[in-house]
Order: sequence, then structure tokens, then C-alpha cells
Amino acid sequence: MNYFDVLKEIKNKHFSPVYLLYGTESYLIQDIRQQLLLNALTEEERETGVTTYDLTETSIQEVIEDAETYPFFSERKVIMANNAVFLKAKPDKVAVEHNLDALQTYLSTPAEYTILLITAPYEKIDERKKVTKTLKQQSAFIECQPVKEWDLPKWIESLAKSAGVEIDEDAFDIIGQEMGTNLLMLKQEIDKLALYTGGEGRITKEITEQLIAHNATTSGLKLVDAVIEKDLSKAVHIYKDLEKANEDAIALLALLASQFRTVMHVKVLQKKGYSQKQMAQQLKVHPYVVKMSQKREKSFTLDELQQIIHLFTETDTQIKQGKMDKSLSFELLLYQLIHHRQNKKLSTDR
Repeated sequence: MNYFDVLKEIKNKHFSPVYLLYGTESYLIQDIRQQLLLNALTEEERETGVTTYDLTETSIQEVIEDAETYPFFSERKVIMANNAVFLKAKPDKVAVEHNLDALQTYLSTPAEYTILLITAPYEKIDERKKVTKTLKQQSAFIECQPVKEWDLPKWIESLAKSAGVEIDEDAFDIIGQEMGTNLLMLKQEIDKLALYTGGEGRITKEITEQLIAHNATTSGLKLVDAVIEKDLSKAVHIYKDLEKANEDAIALLALLASQFRTVMHVKVLQKKGYSQKQMAQQLKVHPYVVKMSQKREKSFTLDELQQIIHLFTETDTQIKQGKMDKSLSFELLLYQLIHHRQNKKLSTDR
């Protein structure tokens, strides 16, 4: 089962007697745990009906003995057995000895009053082992691996839905650029955006730009957009905000030049037939940066981009030679970029 399927089953009160969660994405493991506790047990049952074991310290046979013991204070209990080292190809040395036959036997006839959740927070488990094969057949077997970049829109939409809001498609790119594939950070930011909208609204691009935690790279992309939009006031405003945040003009010059180089490289690679994934690998950038560069390259000819890069080089040289104040020089660069964009003619004359 995948994460979305198992979450749907849990929320519909359809529980498996045994779950195996494996993988290194801790957010997914924690979320499934939390949803199980919220949906499988009442508030009173959660006080006495939950037991947690560390399988590096407690044997699986002790866990099974507990699972087979009828709960005293509730109709159902949840047992969480963490760190199933015996599922690894080369198990870590631990102080206990696991009798896997006990687990094999239990899996054939699990207790009706117990939900046993086993976690293996490892990148890989040994699927050749008999116990792993049995777990795959007799339990809800859920892979909890880090999110792939191309699945990010689905996750953003899902997290927004769980927060009770809708999200505009053009806000996806901003969130993706800022947060990447870190699900915990994604959830925190989307929850913050949902709270701003009242929990029943729509997350727009404007709200996202206003509230999301910004970094210099994203602001560099916004500067590119301001040049494309020929909006000098917006470009200077973004620069002044970055300046207040103690971003150095030389560093921003390098950042902005890097963004335009990426746009130029994407334009060239796209003409050669490269896919978005291939471009990201070739340029060693996040796939969302490639996606946004694909949108931006349409606003420039290759010749324009080459002249822009040359203009950056000239500005960098003048700053480093002390011919002009770096802050003033950067503002002048923005003016030249936008002024020449308006006239569809670039010049490197200073």
C-alpha cells in the first residue's frame, strides 16, 4: 500500500492488525502513527492502550507476547515496535536475540484486539528474508521513502487538502522552490498559509509570496521575473529588502547572474531535446528551478541572454576594481537590464 491509500483506510476506520513502515522519511512514519492513535483509540484508550518498544533493546518475542495479551482497560490496544533491525541485510549488533519464528507464527493469526505497528527506518530492507516476505503478504506494507521532485505537486495538494484549503497552481512553484521535498517543512508552511486564510479559503500566489519563508535564491528568481516584467520599481524593492537582510550586492550579482545563466543553459538544452529531469541532472539544480527557467527562457532570445551575461561580467569587474559603489552599481545594473528590455536592445556601455 502507499501512504495515501493507508491513510484513507485508517481515516475510514479500516485497520490492519499489523503494519510495517519502512524508509527514511520520518514525517510519513510519524503521520501514520499519529493517525492510527487518533482513529483506532478513544482519548481514554490512548492513555493506557499504547505501548512502545525499541527492537534494539527488546526482543520481538516479548513484543508478540504483549500483542497476544488481552487489554485490561480498553477494547483495543496499539503496540509500536520501532527499529526492526532484523529486517536489514546486515543487522546491527544489538543486546537482544530475536526469535523470528514467533513473529512468523503471530502473522498467520494476529490478535483481533491488537494493532501492531513495526517500523524499519532504513533506506533498504532485505526482501529476500523469509520474515520480510511474510510481512509483505500478511501486513499493511508501506514504503516511507523521501519524496521525489516530480511527485511534489501531488504532496502539496494533499497537504493543503488535509489543512482544509485549496491551493492555486501558480503557488506550487513558490512553495516547491522554497521548501524542496522536505515534507515536515512543507506541512509547517502550508499549515501557516491555511491559518492565514482561515482554514477554509484558498492559498493564492500572492498570499504565498507574502507569507512563506523566503531565501535568497527565490528572491533571485523574483529579480529575474521583475526584469522580464520590465518592472524597475519591483526589482529595486526586492533588492532593498535583500539589502536590509544583509545580503551583499556582490553576492546578489553572482546569484542573479547564475539565474540568467541557468535560463540560458535551459534554452540551449531544450533545443537539444533534453527532458526536464535530464536538464536538472546536467545543470545540478532543483527540478523546479528548471521548470521555472523553461517558463522564463521564452521571454528572451539566446542573443539577449548572452548580452545580459556580458553585462553582469562588466558590472562585476567595475565593482571589484573599485570604479563604482557596489550598491549603486547593482541598482544601475537593474535599471540597464529593464531599460534595455523595454527597448528590446541591450547594451554593455556603462
